[in-house]
Amino acid sequence: MASPLLYVDPCGISIAMKAIAITTFGAPEVLKLVEQAQPSPQRGEVLVRVRATAVNRADLLQRAGKYPAPPDCSQDVPGLEFAGEVAAVGEHAGGWKVGDRVFGLAGGGTYAEYLVAHGRALAPVPSNLSFAQAAAVPEAFITAYDAMVTQCGLQAGERVLITAVGSGVGTAAVQIASAIGAIPYGTARTDDKLKRAEALGMVRGFLSGGNQTYARQVMDATGGDGVHLVLELVGGRFVGEDLQCMATKGRISVVGLLAGAKLEFDLGALLAKRLTVRGTTLRRRPLEEKLEAAQLLARHLAPLFANDRLKPIVDKTFPLDQAADAHAYVEQNKNFGKVVLEV
Repeated sequence: MASPLLYVDPCGISIAMKAIAITTFGAPEVLKLVEQAQPSPQRGEVLVRVRATAVNRADLLQRAGKYPAPPDCSQDVPGLEFAGEVAAVGEHAGGWKVGDRVFGLAGGGTYAEYLVAHGRALAPVPSNLSFAQAAAVPEAFITAYDAMVTQCGLQAGERVLITAVGSGVGTAAVQIASAIGAIPYGTARTDDKLKRAEALGMVRGFLSGGNQTYARQVMDATGGDGVHLVLELVGGRFVGEDLQCMATKGRISVVGLLAGAKLEFDLGALLAKRLTVRGTTLRRRPLEEKLEAAQLLARHLAPLFANDRLKPIVDKTFPLDQAADAHAYVEQNKNFGKVVLEV
């Protein structure tokens, strides 16, 4: 996405907006409310008045200096998803009109009152969703659908294990799997999160906190057949655990690395069962691939929200100026679903 021009009113005065900026790398307290120049849409772009955004693990890593934004995105204002209203439309940006309710993904910069987005990166917000609910959708549901269905071909009747099932992506993945007729299992650090995931359609859950293992339990629960797909949202040692509970020709999709980026595992199991291990991320894809992923929201997901087959899971909301508190809350790993910032 091209760097936006600064918005200038007809009198030639630049207009300011409020945003949350990373003032230096560190703890949540480095997030500060600042004023920045309001951007203006270029050709093919739309200016969105952001009404809500959500906190993601990538935001926490960016704040700590461990996950820089792509070069063409805001480096100091975090945020990967948004919901709001169209405030202005650039040339050839599609059929959007001022006032349209929209949501979507961004490479960064959504912790702000205004955001410039590519017209094809937007989808209309279903009328039954509030802005806070809509902001909890794009990153979690697009990530889950893209990883499980688009890339790994999850089908009705297949068994899928979702690690960190109480996370934003985890709660989305359970619902998507259920909606397409797959059989979702899950792992979580607490019984409470497993019980809440069961209400979303999870067939059975397994504890994974501390040194607890789950591979044998998964194999027992599936009659020794294993699962056809693992959506791995934690990484680290859990990938080795995943290998032990796979069905022949199963797939592992690695999305998150919260538990670490390195491990040792048994390559023999990989060969014997003819397994496929894939890594995926949305943020660093080329623009055209990002736009293709974003269209999943409009084509495949928004209709399921409109008829209540999918539901956003909002754990807690904070006002934008309390972004530091929201980050601290997410770091405690107590949330079930998404934490939302209302702008």
